[in-house]
Order: sequence, then C-alpha cells, then structure tokens
Amino acid sequence: MKLIKINSKNLEKRSREIEKSISHFDPELVLQTEKIVEDVREHGDSALFSYAKKFDGPHVNAKNVRVSDNEFKEAATSVAPGIARDLKKAASRIQSYQRKKLPKAKSYKDALGNELGWLIRPIEKVGVYVPGGKASYPSTVLMTAIPAKVAGASQISVVTPCSGKQINSEVLLACEIAGVSDVYKIGGAHSIAAMAFGTKSIPKVDKIVGPGNIYVTIAKKLVYGFCDIDMLAGPTEVLIIADGSCPPGWVASDLLAQAEHDEMSIPILVTTSHNYAKEVKKELLSQLKQFDRKEIAGAAVSNNGRIYVTEDMEQAVTLSNSVAPEHLELCVRSPKSLLKGVKHAGAIFLGSLSTEPFGDYVSGPSHVLPTGGAARFSSPLSVYDFLRMPSTISISRKGFSSLGATVMNLAHSEGLSGHAFSVRRRIEDC
Repeated sequence: MKLIKINSKNLEKRSREIEKSISHFDPELVLQTEKIVEDVREHGDSALFSYAKKFDGPHVNAKNVRVSDNEFKEAATSVAPGIARDLKKAASRIQSYQRKKLPKAKSYKDALGNELGWLIRPIEKVGVYVPGGKASYPSTVLMTAIPAKVAGASQISVVTPCSGKQINSEVLLACEIAGVSDVYKIGGAHSIAAMAFGTKSIPKVDKIVGPGNIYVTIAKKLVYGFCDIDMLAGPTEVLIIADGSCPPGWVASDLLAQAEHDEMSIPILVTTSHNYAKEVKKELLSQLKQFDRKEIAGAAVSNNGRIYVTEDMEQAVTLSNSVAPEHLELCVRSPKSLLKGVKHAGAIFLGSLSTEPFGDYVSGPSHVLPTGGAARFSSPLSVYDFLRMPSTISISRKGFSSLGATVMNLAHSEGLSGHAFSVRRRIEDC
C-alpha cells in the first residue's frame, strides 16, 4: 500500500493527478458490448438466449428465465429465520428514509395571477440489475427496488445472473420483501439490452438502475436515451480521513471491508500522522493474513491502495474533494467540524463508530452511490431518481396582457414568427 506525503508545495499537483486518474472504458470492450446490445435490439429473444447460453449457462431458456411462484416459495422457506428477520429490518429502515425524502407537488400564483407549479409523477416501469458472480447481493435489491416502490413505480423487474438452476434464496426473498414484480435469471450486457428495448420474454422498462460489471456498465451507457439509467458505476471506493483518535485496527478493517468487494476496489487513507499511517498499514497487513477474501482484498490493496500523509486536516479535506469518493469516513474527534469543507462525496460517515458497512445494509440511505469522481455532479440513488416533475402553467388574463408583447418580441428575435402569431391571434380575437 503506497504511502505518499502531501505538503503545501505538492498538494495542488497531487490533487490534479487524482482528478485525472478516473478510469475510462477500453475501446475493445465497448465494441464487444455494442455488438451484444445491437443483436438483442434487432433480434430480441433469439439473440438474448444465444448470449444467455454463452454467458449465463445452458440451463437458461425462454421457458424458465422468469422465476416462478414455486421458486419464490421455496426460497422463502430456505432462508435462515435470522437472515429473513434482518432483511425485513433493513427494508423497513430503507423505506422509512426514502419516504421522508418524498417531495410534494406545489403550485403558487405570481404577482400577475398566473398559477405555476409542478406535479409529482412516478416512473412507472423500472428495471433493476442485481450483480452476481463473486457474491450475492440481497442488500442491493432492497437499496434499489424500495426507493422505486416508495416513488410509486407500478412495475419493477429484476435481472440477475444465475450460475446454477436457482437464484440465491436471500436475493429472491429480498425481491419479495421489496415488492418486485418479476425476477429473471439472466445477467450481463444482454439483460440490460433486453430491458431497454423489450423482448418477448423480458418487458421493456423506462429506467434501469443497479451496479454491475464493466460490460453491464457499458451497456447501460449505450442504451441511455432509449431509457433512463441511474449512473455508470465503477470500482467501489472508500476514503478515510483519520486524525489518530480512531484505533488503527478499526481503520484497517474498514479499508479491507471495501477492498474485499473486488480486485479493482480503491481503499484510501488520509491522515496527518506518519506514525499513525504506519500503524494502520501494519494492522492492515496483519488482518489481511486472516481474511476470508484475502486474495481479492490483497490485490485491491496492492494495486489501488494509498495512504496520504498531509500537514493538516484542511489539506486532507482538499485531497478528499479531489477524489470525490463514493464513501467518505470522517474518523476524527469532531467530524461535523470537517463536514462544512466537504464538497464532493457519495455518502459521508461521521465519527469512528459510523463504519461504512452500516451504509451497505441498515442505516437507510441507498448504498448505490456515484463512483469514479462522479460525486462531483451526481447524488446517491434515492426516491428522487424514480420521480418526474412535469410543470404546470396557467396564464391569467392579466398575465397574458402583461407578458404577451414580451413573448412576441422574443419569438421574433429568434425568427419564430409562428410563436409570435399564436399570441397575436389571441390578442386580436380577445
């Protein structure tokens, strides 16, 4: 894990380096994904199940791709009672948080008596991608489907890779708890294309959400415009700002917790103490030896892990803002004193007890967060992502008289005489 010293002379240079280090898509992977997406768009189920046979396995076909009622029942009975209880507890907390974020429709009258406002309408058909492969993620089901359900989505379709003949039971139970409409045993770029364009077996949706591998992410980018997407999710990130008040072992365990997701995960520590940095690194290497997923976490730490030692907390926050991390932990004595300086982060965890895994499972906000610096311009997935807010405009007679000439003048200035005429015709007739 690289240890890098930061001072007033190299802070700006290091910040620029971090901002430029955001990953891009390999052109060859883009071409491969484009072919898959176009094939499914043009040939529907025929292409979909051809790719499913190749990537998901020969067990997936048009007759069994949709999870049956019996499969849901079997899954519900096979989940350990404690896991079922905790999934429901997490779901309740997520639902409560998202309900508190629901905006309200509003209208008002301006000084001319015009009534202006906005309505709140849900996106009706939502597609959710739930990753599979290295691990199963029932938590992702809850974090994506529940905000959509709270928003009022009438159809929520889930696609997820199925390595065997059955989808993970906890994932299916989470789908049932979250109010998902249908679940399909299919993953990869071909499943994204199927939801975007619709096939005989997979319904078309209006928005696709949820994290996936690089092919899934590229596919989401390619289908944007045919439907909406939430974001382009990259490798997971955690940046921890620590002042030495948090036990080094706690910080080390938090870095490893994020590193175990994937070999591409990015664990970063920023501290003001060189000795503390060395203690955390020592703890991390010690814990890694006993780690269940030490090969994955070790690769992430070795390839992408960094420890920055700054001169003060102000530099630490500046560096963090350059990274714009998915997860930011403020493991300091007074976390709220740093909060005002934080400009860019997906989710911010205040204090040493607020370890990131709480955000992954039970705290309430969604764990689907912007990565790769996208926190500079985007927000965590929430109920807002599943709402539309059409404007309402009602022009009064006084407003028409007062603003009509302005509309005509601006229309003529843009060469749109028809716009001006639609106003003038009303003036002449009235």
